[in-house]
Amino acid sequence: MAESSSTPDFTGIPGLVLEDGEPVFHEPWEAQAFALCLSLHAKGLFTWSQWADALSKEIHGAEERSYYQHWLAALEKLLAQNGVVKPDALKAREAAWHEAAARTPHGEPIELKRSTSS
Repeated sequence: MAESSSTPDFTGIPGLVLEDGEPVFHEPWEAQAFALCLSLHAKGLFTWSQWADALSKEIHGAEERSYYQHWLAALEKLLAQNGVVKPDALKAREAAWHEAAARTPHGEPIELKRSTSS
C-alpha cells in the first residue's frame, strides 16, 4: 500500500513525546525542525518510512544529542542521500549560520543573507 501524503501517524516515530496525540516541544526551534520535516515530506522528498528509519539510525548511533538534534541530523543525511541537497552546501550553510549567530546581539533573531553564488 502506498503512503498517504496526509499528516503521518506520529505514534510510529521513535522517541517522540506526544500529549493528546500531538508532539510536545520544549523550545521554538524544535517545533520549527518538526514543521520543516513535515513540509519536506509533504513535498514528496522522502517517504515517512524513510524518515522513521533515518531518525532511528540517528537515535541509536554513537553520538549523544538532544532529541531534535537527532531530527536535524537525520533530515540532513536523508536529504543528502536522496540528492535534494549536496553535503558541501549543508556545510557551507552551517558555517554561514554560525557566523550570523556570532554577530547577532543576544535576543535578536539570527538572519542569514541569501547566497549570491549560483
